[in-house]
Amino acid sequence: MNQAKFITFEGIDGAGKSTHVAFLADLLRAAGHAVVTTREPGGTALGEALRELLLHQRMHLETEALLMFAARREHLAQVIEPALARGDWVISDRFTDATFAYQGGGRGLSLDKLAALESWVHPHLQPDLTLLFDVPLAVARQRLAASRTLDKFEQEQADFFAATRLEYLRRAAEFPERFRIIDATRPIPDIHKMLEELIPTI
Repeated sequence: MNQAKFITFEGIDGAGKSTHVAFLADLLRAAGHAVVTTREPGGTALGEALRELLLHQRMHLETEALLMFAARREHLAQVIEPALARGDWVISDRFTDATFAYQGGGRGLSLDKLAALESWVHPHLQPDLTLLFDVPLAVARQRLAASRTLDKFEQEQADFFAATRLEYLRRAAEFPERFRIIDATRPIPDIHKMLEELIPTI
C-alpha cells in the first residue's frame, strides 16, 4: 500500500457516493498515506468556474462534453498528476466514467467521440480503482426529491438516469479489473465495512 493510487467514486445522482469520500480518505490517512480529495467537474479554480456553467447553463451537447474534458485536463495538470507524482493517494468524486455515463449514456453523445477525447486528455492514466455506487432508479429519485435545489442534471427525467446507469454498468463490465460495484441501498455502516475490507486489496 506504499505506491500512490488514484481512486474514483462514481454513480448516478442520488446514489449517495459523496457521503463516503471523507470516510475512505480518513481510512487511508489512518494507514499513513497522504491523501488528496477532489471532485469533477471542479478541483481547480478554473474547473470550479466551469462547473457552475456545466451544472446550470443549457448548452449544445458537444460543448458540454468538451467543457467537461477541458476542466478535466486542468484538473489533471494542476491537482491529480502532481499529487500522484508526490506519492499521494488521490480520491476524486467523479472522473471520465461520469462523462461516458452522463454525456454518452444519458445525453446520447457518440461513445467514439468521448473515447477520442479520453485518449487525448489522459492517454496513459486511468484510475487504479473505481467504486461504482449503484442504486435502483426509484431509490435515487426518492433521495433527490428530499435534496437541496437541484442542478440541471439532477432535474432530468427518469429515462435519462436509466440510460446513465446502464452506461455506468456497461463501463463496469468493460473494465472489471478496476471497477467495484457497491450496493448503495445498504446501510452506511455496511458500506463502510466493505470499504475497510477493500482497501488492503488495492
